[in-house]
Amino acid sequence: MSVQDARKLADYLTPRPAPRGIDVQCGLRHFAIITYAVPAERFHGLFPARFRLDTVDIDGCAMGLLSVVPFVDVDFTSAVFPFPKFTMGQTNYRIYIIDTESGERCVWFLGTTLDSWTLLVPRHAWKLPWHAGTVRFDCVFDQATGTYARYRMHTRSDWADAAVELAQSGDEHFDFPGFPDSESARVYLTHPLAGFYHRRDGKLGTYRVWHAELAVKPARLLSARFDLLSRLGLVREAEQQSPYSVLIEPLNEFTIYLPPAVIG
Repeated sequence: MSVQDARKLADYLTPRPAPRGIDVQCGLRHFAIITYAVPAERFHGLFPARFRLDTVDIDGCAMGLLSVVPFVDVDFTSAVFPFPKFTMGQTNYRIYIIDTESGERCVWFLGTTLDSWTLLVPRHAWKLPWHAGTVRFDCVFDQATGTYARYRMHTRSDWADAAVELAQSGDEHFDFPGFPDSESARVYLTHPLAGFYHRRDGKLGTYRVWHAELAVKPARLLSARFDLLSRLGLVREAEQQSPYSVLIEPLNEFTIYLPPAVIG
């Protein structure tokens, strides 16, 4: 049974690697991490043997964690050169894994929906598993309380329709079964910097990001429908109403190092 070790965020924070070439930076607005604890056997066959599911012991059962991550890219632009800025809705689907070759904790991307014509570059030039979608957010953030009075996201996509409604009252508390403390869980959920995926041509791809500490706060799920998770048999629609955790941050900043690499 996997027992998660205690981890300190300070041990994982690194200086930002200097961007170059076509690296990009962007703000992620209405950034949410909606996580589900799933029996480990449901992940069988989803990623190569090089990777191991980073399981958590919950009530004596080995569970894998996967997250749906919706946000709005704002000021998406070159990190190096003057360049136009773009705004676009996006939803990522990721599983928490360990790269057995490096020992690094990272994520396996099932894919992404993106609401922008710029999808052409990652989808066709780099063969990323990114898909077109119309992503709409209806959010009201209360600056006085630092919480969301309303958070709704809806995605229309042939690949992955999705809808979620979240709430914050300020009374929510961090609760992460299977971890020795909340900081260890937040390192696990918010700080993987490497992602792997099956490219659209079947090859293994990877890319890296950088960000500072994410100032996420807990939230509650009011309703959810993630068609991709139902279709893959990972999280049934009824199970989607009971997430492992929900975290929100109104705005953060990421650097994305490009182009993605092809491993094989």
